[in-house]
Amino acid sequence: MTATDTQEVDQHACARLMKAAVERVSETQTENISRAADLVVEAILNEGIIQVFGTGHSRSIAMEIAGRAGGLVPANALSIKDLVMYGGTAPSAILDPTIERDAGLAQRILDLADTHPEDVFIIASNSGGNGSVVELALLAKERGHQVIAVTSLAHTQHVVSRHSSGKRLFEIADVVIDNCGVFGDAAMPLPAGGAIAATSSLTGVLIAQMLVAEVCGRLLRLGKEVPVLVSANVPGGDEHNEDLNERYGGRVRRSEP
Repeated sequence: MTATDTQEVDQHACARLMKAAVERVSETQTENISRAADLVVEAILNEGIIQVFGTGHSRSIAMEIAGRAGGLVPANALSIKDLVMYGGTAPSAILDPTIERDAGLAQRILDLADTHPEDVFIIASNSGGNGSVVELALLAKERGHQVIAVTSLAHTQHVVSRHSSGKRLFEIADVVIDNCGVFGDAAMPLPAGGAIAATSSLTGVLIAQMLVAEVCGRLLRLGKEVPVLVSANVPGGDEHNEDLNERYGGRVRRSEP
């Protein structure tokens, strides 16, 4: 249902759209999330980690998986800002919002990360067609890594890739999880044009949490440790997290406050 079905543009219509998007994910993507969990569990059991990457608002998915309370410890967020924080690039060089279209960024980002052959990549992009996202997926595959994509199939199948290969993220990944968003992301059309109520961040966070829960459940059933972060704002949280983080050293970077 869209807002034009009821001529309503208010918080209640927005809530219905968001609820419907969440329900579509939970009803249609469990099998794909299970397949993704297969790859993540295999990586963790083989001393690998999750390398997760997203640009724009898709960074919220990376933040949901790596470096947060209740998240898996063996998860590292890759980001365009790594070029500044670890690579000496001037901040002004990455302020252009279209920089995510530059395929050349992917190799530079990977060069700054401590990746191992056992690592699995989760790459999030609603459109799935920008150069840096596609190039990172291609580089990961060339290195022998498994790649999980979180994308909007309704959107990406209607765009032309900005990468020289002509490929989009879903055409490269081993497992594709659909965030079930509409073309253009915003789901509530306005009478005079344009739309509001973008759903990809909400469903992306849901997908991330469903995936983490599935991975942890499988580790428990195997009798393995479940390495998750505890909130640093509860007693003992810092000590718990320090102990786990030491196992991975610089492979898992700390997120900024």
